[in-house]
Amino acid sequence: MLIHTEPTPNPSTLKFLPGRAVMDVGTRDFATPEEAEASPLAEAIFSTGEVEGVFFGRDFISVTAAPGVEWRALKPQVLEVLLDHFASNAPLFRPGSAAQISVPPAEDIGDDPADADIVAQIRELIETRVRPAVANDGGDIVYRGFRDGTVYLALQGACSGCPSSTMTLKNGIESLLKHYVPEVEAVEAV
Repeated sequence: MLIHTEPTPNPSTLKFLPGRAVMDVGTRDFATPEEAEASPLAEAIFSTGEVEGVFFGRDFISVTAAPGVEWRALKPQVLEVLLDHFASNAPLFRPGSAAQISVPPAEDIGDDPADADIVAQIRELIETRVRPAVANDGGDIVYRGFRDGTVYLALQGACSGCPSSTMTLKNGIESLLKHYVPEVEAVEAV
């Protein structure tokens, strides 16, 4: 089995492509070793002691190195974990754990029911134009709400903590949404 790697705009994060599906539906972001306990694979990657984030996409895994860790030393360790996992056909998640994206409701800003048409336009643009581009960079974006002209989004994977994420939000996503949905005045990360 050959696992390809790609750089991401976030220099701390590498994207690993195993050449097969990782997640059948949704995505999953692990920001701590405790969160990774739901997945033997994420837990094994965190067990290197040099990782601060693991993200499962449809056909990739993004791994974020801890501050000060060099990819030159970490990459072979992560590749070994991935090869062992995929060669053994081990399950991605432990029985009884949530396999799909877990979005705590407390983080949602919510929508005004009067804005249903606007929200539908925003969601469609995010799904068809923004998410595919963000996935190419090893991450994901989750809609959290629309209030008073502001769209609230959560960045995950390589995009979370990326030095260029503010530029992506403001110059890319905000410009796109404002162009197609005039009611959008701003985009904020949550």
